[in-house]
Amino acid sequence: MKNNIEQLRTKLEEKGIDAIVLTSPVSHKYFTRFDNGDATLLITKDNAYAYEDFRYTEVANKMLSGIFTVIQPEKPISSYINEVIEKEGIKKLGIENYDLSLFIYEKFIKKLNAEYVNVDSMISDMREVKAPYEIEKIAIAQEITDAAFSHILKIIKPTMTENDVAAELEYFMRKNGAQDKSFETIAVSGKKSSMPHGVPSDTKLEKGFLTMDFGALYDGYHADMTRTVCIGKATKEMKDLYNTVLRAQLSALEYIKDGLVCASVDKVARDIIDEKYEGCFGHSLGHGVGLEIHEEPRLSQKCDKILQIGNVVTVEPGIYVAGKFGCRIEDMVLIKEGGIRNFTKSPKELIEIY
Repeated sequence: MKNNIEQLRTKLEEKGIDAIVLTSPVSHKYFTRFDNGDATLLITKDNAYAYEDFRYTEVANKMLSGIFTVIQPEKPISSYINEVIEKEGIKKLGIENYDLSLFIYEKFIKKLNAEYVNVDSMISDMREVKAPYEIEKIAIAQEITDAAFSHILKIIKPTMTENDVAAELEYFMRKNGAQDKSFETIAVSGKKSSMPHGVPSDTKLEKGFLTMDFGALYDGYHADMTRTVCIGKATKEMKDLYNTVLRAQLSALEYIKDGLVCASVDKVARDIIDEKYEGCFGHSLGHGVGLEIHEEPRLSQKCDKILQIGNVVTVEPGIYVAGKFGCRIEDMVLIKEGGIRNFTKSPKELIEIY
């Protein structure tokens, strides 16, 4: 926590910004290590303030003692911050524009007596490189996710619906240590597997591909994985498609490392798919994962960022033949010195059920 704050202060000084107001739940979690979706932080060159309502003041006082001054507001928060602005001579104030609603701006931000500077990229850049404690939480989230996949393979039946599969995955994760699901679980079968973000329904599982994209949330940190299995026996056409996706993913995993341009990793997988299925891989190869399910950096065709040690990204090529079927295979990896650490342990060979 303290290291994050000191790093932030260094970046503010480099930009000539006197202080920063943080209003997003994600930033609150990042700088305090506990969840409160309705709080405001003020960090200046010498002090740090946490404006926490009554529901959270007890835990805030325990967790933030010695680092933040915890205040339970009895008047508008803007009044407290303006007092600090005057006392510490703050001229430039960093503000998070991302997720800032017009309501909050009009009610709160607009009333602050300082010049505003957008610091979204500053916070995003900090969060791209994960600290050891963050890596451990992501690893635990993925362990739960892998266990859920092993579980679902044992209980899938032709009489189940897509919603049954999604609910079983989510229930298992919650029963085995997850705080929640990382995002809305995808479990789509048959022709619907051609939809990368298809929505599960109460229809029974169709023969053919069943794509499951899901993840556990653990102490605020997300996991993300996709596995595609086959209900019944796969045709030669389905096997060819699946093996192309698998080859694209394995090639990207072998290639990816620090120092590479993100777009170059996407290209490795995309070139393999486009040889036979041009136009059927419509999304990017991957994205950052952490306190949010989609973070920077992006493994996309347009991303010119350089991968760094400490990045956590997904590698998830897919092929989607509209009206027919589709397949995606996704792992989540840490960029580390000399290569990667793959958090995802679930098998990737084509599994045929019934």
